[in-house]
Amino acid sequence: MKLTFLGAARTVTGSAHLLEAGGRRLLVDFGMFQGRDGDTVQQLPCPAAQIDFVVATHAHIDHTGHLPLLVKNGFRGPVYGTGATAELCEILLADSAHIQKMDTEWENKKRERQGLPPLEPLYTADDAARAAALFRPLEYGVKLRLCDEFTIRFTDAGHILGSAAVEVWATEGDVTKKVVFSGDVGNLDQPILKNPQFVRSADFLLIESTYGNRIHPPAGDVKAQLARVVLDTFHRGGKVVIPAFAVGRAQEMIYYLRELYAEGAFRGYEHCPVFLDSPLAIEATAIFNRFENGYYYDREALQVVEKGGEILNFPQLQLAISSDDSKNINAYKGSCIILSASGMCDAGRIRHHLKYNLWGPENTVVLVGFQAEGTLGRRLLEGEKEVRVLGSEVAVNAAVENIDGLSAHADRNGLLRWLGGFCEMPQCTFVVHGEPAAADSFAAYLTEARGMAAFVPSRGESADLLAARPQLAPAPPLAEMAPVTVAAARTPKKKAKPGALASAIALLQEIEASGKKLPKRELNELVRAVDRLWGRLQEK
Repeated sequence: MKLTFLGAARTVTGSAHLLEAGGRRLLVDFGMFQGRDGDTVQQLPCPAAQIDFVVATHAHIDHTGHLPLLVKNGFRGPVYGTGATAELCEILLADSAHIQKMDTEWENKKRERQGLPPLEPLYTADDAARAAALFRPLEYGVKLRLCDEFTIRFTDAGHILGSAAVEVWATEGDVTKKVVFSGDVGNLDQPILKNPQFVRSADFLLIESTYGNRIHPPAGDVKAQLARVVLDTFHRGGKVVIPAFAVGRAQEMIYYLRELYAEGAFRGYEHCPVFLDSPLAIEATAIFNRFENGYYYDREALQVVEKGGEILNFPQLQLAISSDDSKNINAYKGSCIILSASGMCDAGRIRHHLKYNLWGPENTVVLVGFQAEGTLGRRLLEGEKEVRVLGSEVAVNAAVENIDGLSAHADRNGLLRWLGGFCEMPQCTFVVHGEPAAADSFAAYLTEARGMAAFVPSRGESADLLAARPQLAPAPPLAEMAPVTVAAARTPKKKAKPGALASAIALLQEIEASGKKLPKRELNELVRAVDRLWGRLQEK
């Protein structure tokens, strides 16, 4: 019985974990890498056609975005997720395929100028549709036997609509082990959704650690922060630009803004519109509305619905569906709120709104979600004074605000609360889905403060779950793992000749080896400079 960590290992994106038992294979998530790892394509230790089952913990692309690639390479088995996850994946995977198409067309223009042959996209809309068609809805609390080797059950993870922690009973011979995959554990008291529900037992646990080394500010401050930022911007005659993930965060923002307008928080500015400029977010909102029941919604949201209200609609909300609708927003002269995707600012219509509004000191950009390293959102969060947007350098004169309390991920205390639901601690815990600092910190805490056997796996490492004391086995060379093939690849980068860059790297390695530490300010400047250089190289 073997567990292999294919992604979200010492990083936040690319979730994928392969469980093997009795000759059968169950893949939990098959997500896309994003941010600094965005060009990484998933690797498998076997051909895609030899995967028997896939389970999707939730619909976010970093957990499902490579499913069409899996199908393209021969996977034909069922994909299990909740009903909401299945519907959300249908639109998210189609949108991802569109992005692959657009990115490949852009890349091929450069290749044509260089006399290079054209590339194919990572996957097509047909691949995405075939992946969506493989979904088999399974709702919370239902125990389903997939085969002699695997039985699964979902528990509400409270992260986004339909998100789940997955309990897997894996059997090999006469031995059964229970492996629990936390998925993304939700933050407490999020609007619309229920709090994460507890899982009671596990032999082995994979737990996320996005915020394993952080504590969120009090959730009660979120609406007050948002009201203050919007009012301050309206007083300046500016626009509020909110990059938001199309699924989850966009709906939360609509929910909060509906309440603030209804409560009179923007007195004197009731006429200022809220533009939802994301076709994907508009489709996702319609799915949220279809699932407005006690199965998914929390008590407060249900009370609004039962009184005949709409939790995701209000008079000031305007939907920008077409590209012309989107362009007209930038021509709007008065104060307004622009809610658009993507949440990390690296794709989608939000880039156009940033290009038009970042330079204006009267405007405000409000970051309301996690910003992965290497993304435009991360550079804004870290205080860059000039960023590259859609091929142009843009001065950041607008105010940049960050509202942490809106996180859909549990912080350290939330993760510990969720762990507290176990009647006894697992035999072994693997800390995944976190940047190295967060994952290492959380694993160390579990080991030192809770006495748990906690490990942080690296990509490609595996563990024998039938061993007396399971340990992580080193990852084999990637060449020995069967890649999920794709015709597309970035234009090969020319190898730099040894010179100033190599010398600088050597000096930095000497500093690191000496144990001496750079002053924090100089270190931050160095990191930002490298991030800027990376971002520019990625756009060339």
